Amino acid sequence: MKIRSRALSALPLVLALAAACGDGGGGDTIGADGMGGAAGGGAATSFVVTLENVTPARDYRVAGVFDTPVGESMPGPLFPEKSFELRVGALPGDRLSFTTMFGQSNDLFYAPDGAGIALYDEAGNPVSGDVTDQVLLWDAGSEANEEPGAGPNQAPRQGSPNTGAKDPDNTVRLVQDGYTYPAVEDVIQVTVTPEPGNEFTIRITNMSEVGTLMPEGGEPAAVPLSPGLFVVHTMDDPLFTVGQPYPDNGLEAQAEDGNPTTLHAGVMPRAGLTSPVAPGVAVVHGAAAPLFVSGEADRGKGLEMLAEDGNPAAFARSLEAEVGGERGISSVLVYDTPVDASMPGPLLPGAKLSFTVTARLGERLSFASMLGQSNDLFFGPSEEGIALFDASGEPVSGDVSDEVSIWDAGTEANQWPGVGPDQAPRQAGPQTGADDPMDHVRSVDDGYLYPPSSQMLKVTITPAR
Repeated sequence: MKIRSRALSALPLVLALAAACGDGGGGDTIGADGMGGAAGGGAATSFVVTLENVTPARDYRVAGVFDTPVGESMPGPLFPEKSFELRVGALPGDRLSFTTMFGQSNDLFYAPDGAGIALYDEAGNPVSGDVTDQVLLWDAGSEANEEPGAGPNQAPRQGSPNTGAKDPDNTVRLVQDGYTYPAVEDVIQVTVTPEPGNEFTIRITNMSEVGTLMPEGGEPAAVPLSPGLFVVHTMDDPLFTVGQPYPDNGLEAQAEDGNPTTLHAGVMPRAGLTSPVAPGVAVVHGAAAPLFVSGEADRGKGLEMLAEDGNPAAFARSLEAEVGGERGISSVLVYDTPVDASMPGPLLPGAKLSFTVTARLGERLSFASMLGQSNDLFFGPSEEGIALFDASGEPVSGDVSDEVSIWDAGTEANQWPGVGPDQAPRQAGPQTGADDPMDHVRSVDDGYLYPPSSQMLKVTITPAR
């Protein structure tokens, strides 16, 4: 059965993934005998391989902590004339929210309002410049306020956390307690600088000085700012809701003690990359490295198109020509149609697909599928493949997700996952990204954050009975 390929097209907001072969089933197999047979000796065993996209829904595109001032080597508070810097990736519609404690207080913090700070304008252009006018001083409602810069239960003067009296009003609100506070811009400045690849540098600077606070019950003081939390999102009220009791999510520790650790622990499982998995190619083989060799350049046989554009057709044709050759390939299969789908397409979160391979003792399974929200990353086992029989010769059965990794094809420079303009869902056409200067296949290690492969793609193998 010949592999049939369909043309690749670039589609906005959806993966530009070509569907290669398939007639409504999981995929077409090309065997050593031209009809799906295996090339090894002994009795053949059939295996059902199931791929499931288990990527969970995410509330935040990006989340993290800022805790080390620029030029410093250790985390700590932000004193006058010092800055925190953070880098985020974002698309039109995304907004930035953050929290940082007003250090000379019981439970006050700076943050945007519930909508956050838009990182693109209404025309879809990236925001640039000073956005301090969107930052406000909030009262967390967790501890009764004392005079700013003089209260004995405020962080610079308290003996330990949580020493102050409870606030009789436990709602999050703009500070309005009868004390005098400096203008926001006299304490904090926030700037946004667009960077290539739909990225932004956010800079938070302490603008205060000794004398910014002139408490009646204390000495003139500056206002330190604490380490804080940031999220990039499209939701309303991502961290707190104005007029509602302060949430049990770590905001209290942030606002009273300048500690974002609990906030961070709560948002991280809800932050990060969500991605489709592209149609892919699978091979049964006896020798190692039928698809790639880690540390070596792509062979130019079609892995580049698979990893950059989600199109396995060319790669499958090249592998078909090697069936029965020195790499020990006995069959080649393209899988492209999710379970219950009527047409080929990517594997979206929550969906699964299955295909069947046939192997003889000693043969292994290799496969490759593009991580859709990337420049040239793909899921697959190591170059040796996954053993289909154990040491005693019994067919392997069960979850083999821990044998699958995220690989970098080394053909295109990586951008922020899920936002890069040269990634399949956003690129104008195939092959539009810059070349990867490293130019070799490797486990992904580019400085960006990716979920573990097993938290994105579940792979199970079941011997057919």
